[in-house]
Amino acid sequence: MSNDGKLVACVDLNDEHNVYVFDVDSGSLKFKDKGDTNKIFDLCFSEKPGDNTFATAGSKHIKFWYPDQMKGEKGLFSGKGEMTSFACVAYDSNGVCYTGGCNSQIYVWNGRELSSTINAHKGGFICALRFAAGKLYSGGKDGNLVITNTTSLQVEKTISFNSVLIRAIDVVGTKALVGLRDGTIFNVDLNTQNKTVVMESHSEGEVWGLAPCDDTHIVTSGDDNKVKTWNFATRKCEATGKISSESRKAPRGGASSLTELPDSQCARAVAYNSSNGHIAVGHNDGTLSIRAGFNKLDQIVATNKNSQEWIEAMVYSPDGKKLAVGSHDNNIYVYDSASYNLLGKCTKHNSFIVAVDWSLDGKYLRSVCGAHELLFFSGETYQQDPSGASNTVAVEWATGHAKFGWLVDGIFPAGTDGTHINGVDFSKDNSLIATGDDYGLVNIFRNPCRSGHVPISLRGHSEHVVRVAFHKNDSYLFSVGGYDQTVMQFKRA
Repeated sequence: MSNDGKLVACVDLNDEHNVYVFDVDSGSLKFKDKGDTNKIFDLCFSEKPGDNTFATAGSKHIKFWYPDQMKGEKGLFSGKGEMTSFACVAYDSNGVCYTGGCNSQIYVWNGRELSSTINAHKGGFICALRFAAGKLYSGGKDGNLVITNTTSLQVEKTISFNSVLIRAIDVVGTKALVGLRDGTIFNVDLNTQNKTVVMESHSEGEVWGLAPCDDTHIVTSGDDNKVKTWNFATRKCEATGKISSESRKAPRGGASSLTELPDSQCARAVAYNSSNGHIAVGHNDGTLSIRAGFNKLDQIVATNKNSQEWIEAMVYSPDGKKLAVGSHDNNIYVYDSASYNLLGKCTKHNSFIVAVDWSLDGKYLRSVCGAHELLFFSGETYQQDPSGASNTVAVEWATGHAKFGWLVDGIFPAGTDGTHINGVDFSKDNSLIATGDDYGLVNIFRNPCRSGHVPISLRGHSEHVVRVAFHKNDSYLFSVGGYDQTVMQFKRA
């Protein structure tokens, strides 16, 4: 928005990256023009009173716009600096424009002409700029927050954030908020340089792993080389562990993801053992690692590499003595949870395993795969029971993750093939069924859910909801969204 609050500018994703200026009061379009064929990464209005000039900056270009004249003009480098791409732009109160270059330099513009450059950062592109009270605050890929005096153009102070890319900055008085690429936001005292963590989050690829633990903690994992423990009473992260320091691909097909990290450093399944406190982590290269506890996530007590593809589903037996691991290599691996030696393998599925459940007495396993098979296995011999559906009619299940079966027939809307339901969980009192779907919804049905049942649908996620889980006393329902990297909690009224 313009400094006087009367105009708002925006850019679309057309091939021409059109630039629009609207009148705020009337909502009418003041003018529209082609921006640039290259991507536009940022735009900013002048901070000078009475000046409605703004700039757009992006890949290999910068352009200055004059709404009162309804025109835009390219910036002139005039031999004062090399042509480069710009990730961010800011104006000061005198109408001087600053852009953050991909070559680690800050460009200073008077009008549309480059006047000088500032060497403030140590390497990589400059990701964020903010002007406040005569100072320019810049953040770069080098992980430094640099404070530059806009009168002398001299660097006054540098605050390090341990080489983590700085993505966003805001400043009020002597306080700064600094957002990092790893999902952490810091409140910084600019005088003392003391930093206080405001929040943490997952930050790469997708988040799938979700496991409720004790009365107040849950554990999540994702494609960002992080396993995180959250206190849902305070809604804060209390512990973070590294998935792996090793760089390996899955022996066979890996999980599709937008992260650039190797399969070994991504994990989409976690499980909690209430008997000994262990946290099981299923890596995307098929590795199984066991952590000593939700507050000891970097303390690895066992590792196995039986699975040949990524692990999507894991669950401990009710007595905590066994761990069932469902892999995308179509097998379920069952381990002794004292030694984590392999006890057996369930091998009859024709596709990747998406859900596994133990019976309450530990005598049965049931599982669902990508081919929509619901199969039953002995929890002692790990052989398939072809008559398992009928033999388990009276069996009580310790967990309820299977998305096929008589009790859950109604969770699929008419005309769908079942693939849009990503996660299922039954409440511990067996009165409710929760699902997470591709439409970003958390749905709650009565149990049993027969055809025609209408759920309560809870909104909030901006992406596919991949896992849902009830708290051990059903007081909360938790969900994780894949690419929105968010865990949400819903309190039962």
